[in-house]
Amino acid sequence: MVETIGWTIPQWLEAQRASSSEEGLARIIAQVATFSKDDVAFITIASEDFLKTQWEQIQAIPKAKELPLYGVPFAPKDNIDVAGLPTTVACPAFKYNPTKDAVIIQMLKAAGAIPICKTNLDQFATGLVGTRSPYGAVPSAFNSEYCSGGSSSGSSNIVARGLAPFSLGTDTAGSGRVPAMHNNLIGLKPSRGAFSATGVVPACRELDCVSVFAQNLPDAKTVFDLAAKYDPADSYSCPLPNIMLPSFGAKPKLAIPDVPQWFDDTENAPLWEKAVEEFKAAGVELIPSDFTPMYKLGACLYEGPWVAERYTVVRKLIESDPDAMDPTVRTIIQLANKFSAADQFDWEHLRRDLVREIETKFADFDGFLVPTAPLSPKIKDVQADPIKLNSKQGTYTNFVNFADMAALAIPAGFRQDSMPFGVTIVGRKHTDYALLDIAQKVLSGKERLLGNLGKKSVVNVTDVVV
Repeated sequence: MVETIGWTIPQWLEAQRASSSEEGLARIIAQVATFSKDDVAFITIASEDFLKTQWEQIQAIPKAKELPLYGVPFAPKDNIDVAGLPTTVACPAFKYNPTKDAVIIQMLKAAGAIPICKTNLDQFATGLVGTRSPYGAVPSAFNSEYCSGGSSSGSSNIVARGLAPFSLGTDTAGSGRVPAMHNNLIGLKPSRGAFSATGVVPACRELDCVSVFAQNLPDAKTVFDLAAKYDPADSYSCPLPNIMLPSFGAKPKLAIPDVPQWFDDTENAPLWEKAVEEFKAAGVELIPSDFTPMYKLGACLYEGPWVAERYTVVRKLIESDPDAMDPTVRTIIQLANKFSAADQFDWEHLRRDLVREIETKFADFDGFLVPTAPLSPKIKDVQADPIKLNSKQGTYTNFVNFADMAALAIPAGFRQDSMPFGVTIVGRKHTDYALLDIAQKVLSGKERLLGNLGKKSVVNVTDVVV
């Protein structure tokens, strides 16, 4: 059978549509057979029986081969329910067996896609590093000494290695963006409420977003097109506007940090400066600006009482068996105990004041361009200083969901140590397509490595049709 590692969505579609039912199933089974139970990117690998059942369900759909994701495999993060596969949230003591798919899984399966595993993560989706899991620290696909980023560590690693054409992560503080940078991927963090969170174990329910990792922009857009649907069962779901903004026009205006924070890292700054020039060459106006309000807003996430929202998810476990939790995750969530109800209102008022300040100060801008993360840390360094390093990694991501914005992380070159760098375009709610439009303009005509697959692709202006 033809090698399928590294295939994009169109490659999978072409092969599956041209195959018999038996051949299509065999192709999926052969792909999953390459997975190892010792691979820390996985928590659960789908059995052959499970895959057969999924395949039979697809075949029962009328005109199945016309489905937009017919026979395409994908990898959900293990805080997203898939019926027939356990949900652990990287905590064995929390493990349960869902009998119903999360709504976003239902949508993708209805489009013909097949979940093939559950991926590793920072426990309870608490972290930006990928080291906080009893199932193992997930490394970058580029260097086993370096972090994959978290909390969606396994989901990003798997796509970068070509084991699935796309995966689902979740993003509260940056977990759909930081891992994209460390694995040379597209990381699409939709507007809050665009993707259903029904059947997703929450971190901070009011902020959480299911996110998408893909090798290229068209694949990320395909998943967004299919999954961005209103879910009345999700109290935080928001219907998309009837007409989504397709573009910011010929010359988008984005704010960039006037004094970027690198925390003594020396390799990412030159790549950032190069990316800035590439955005300018693509027609984007970049204005150096004071990012103090964004930094202050981002700091609220873990310094303020929003950790109490995480506490509500694990309350029973943390009060009855705290040792069952990762020590770092437990320490962070237990900070909830120091806040009162009055504190919550004080911090929420501060959050709203900062959001209004940002809205007013940047009213004439289309959005922001930021480094996805300031650092590219080694696993051993994070394990030696697990909280401080993690906090620094959220410098350019933590504020986004607090301000109810959309974001798109894209690759932006490689460091001297071979690790990838990335930048993130941020816009107001429901500017998701306009962010894709900017990204395609910047990547247009450039040959770049896809994930860590050893093959390159030229992205042109026709790749993303809004």
